[in-house]
Amino acid sequence: MMKAMLSQPMRGKTHDEIITTRDKAIRVLTEKGYEAINTLFADEWYNDEQMNKRGVVQKPLCFLAKSLENMSLCHAAYFAKGWQDARGCRIEHEAAVAYGLEVIYEED
Repeated sequence: MMKAMLSQPMRGKTHDEIITTRDKAIRVLTEKGYEAINTLFADEWYNDEQMNKRGVVQKPLCFLAKSLENMSLCHAAYFAKGWQDARGCRIEHEAAVAYGLEVIYEED
């Protein structure tokens, strides 16, 4: 099965807003025949305490690095509304285009 990742802005969003966007994206990707790859890193490895213990200074870069690693497993990338305003999403978009992934944009 082909795989796709989700790129979505999270800064300034509530947990519920993030999950609602994510659930919609997963439905769209599933309808298109893709398996959605997790890019919401909420396990213990990514909590503040563990990241501090590992010496992570730039936490957003740590999340971006993991997201790009997961992109390497994918055939496509789905970009949620507002991606253009989030630096991590813009970098993910550049990588997706540069490496030839199918790019899918959230519709209304």
